[in-house]
Amino acid sequence: MEHHIRIGTRGSKLALWQAHYTQDLLKEIGVSSELVIIKTQGDNIQHLGFDKLEGKGFFTKEIEDALLRGDVDMAVHSMKDMPTEAVDGLVITAVSYRANPADWLIIRKDILTEGKLMRLPEQAVVGTSSARRKAQLLSFRTDLQLKDIRGNVPTRLKKLKKGDYDAIVLAGAGIERLELDLSDFEVLKFNPKEFVPAPAQGVLAWQTAKDDIPTRRILKQLHQTEVANCTNVERKVLNLLEGGCHMPLGVYCEKDQQDNYHVWAAKADTWESPVHRIRLSSKTKKGLAEAVVQRLKSVIHE
Repeated sequence: MEHHIRIGTRGSKLALWQAHYTQDLLKEIGVSSELVIIKTQGDNIQHLGFDKLEGKGFFTKEIEDALLRGDVDMAVHSMKDMPTEAVDGLVITAVSYRANPADWLIIRKDILTEGKLMRLPEQAVVGTSSARRKAQLLSFRTDLQLKDIRGNVPTRLKKLKKGDYDAIVLAGAGIERLELDLSDFEVLKFNPKEFVPAPAQGVLAWQTAKDDIPTRRILKQLHQTEVANCTNVERKVLNLLEGGCHMPLGVYCEKDQQDNYHVWAAKADTWESPVHRIRLSSKTKKGLAEAVVQRLKSVIHE
């Protein structure tokens, strides 16, 4: 009997791109599927910044509830949105390739200022609701005026074009996946080793019920082990620091051609606090997250 998979997803353009991409991969291995669109707290509450929303998983909880009820067979998430504490009965069965992990600064061309870092004028208004991005922006330019921004990626770009902001910060992965035209703007692509992204940024997580063995076996055919080796380190750092979406923490791990792991991390106590940065290398991922946390804590207390 052919296995048919019901895919739970949010309804934003980027979420639907992720869901359709998943459908295409499933089709390649002979598995049919359908999309079930689910609204989350993060979709329903658009007037508040992330730091004002209560709890964890405000882009995932309603989809996870549908999984637990059996309304869907799997969920597609941006992995960076997922809490590191697993929900009882659910597992991340597989992860995707990693798209561009970097954050991009999208700037209105009419305010470009040569000779200034990031080409932004004094007191430039930059849109982001991420505590991590706010802290790192201020670590480079203390004069910047940071203003919360919500909505999907195209909506944010419209707000920028309208003049509500001088610049906004977006994940490069989402822009590339949506193939958005940014010719009206200046784009500064941050180096993820300097402006450190969220743990697992650019990776999709495919979540299932723990006991749904048929679906898990299918998704294991799509699983990218090397990507998971790095995102597991990044997410474990977040978990060990007991952080969620509110924590101003960036962690980025990559593996070189000699199979050595390298981790860059940037952490602040609050988005207005100083940012502490470290880099750590290891021949093995075993104990690497613990070593990163230990080094971060020692730097913070120096």
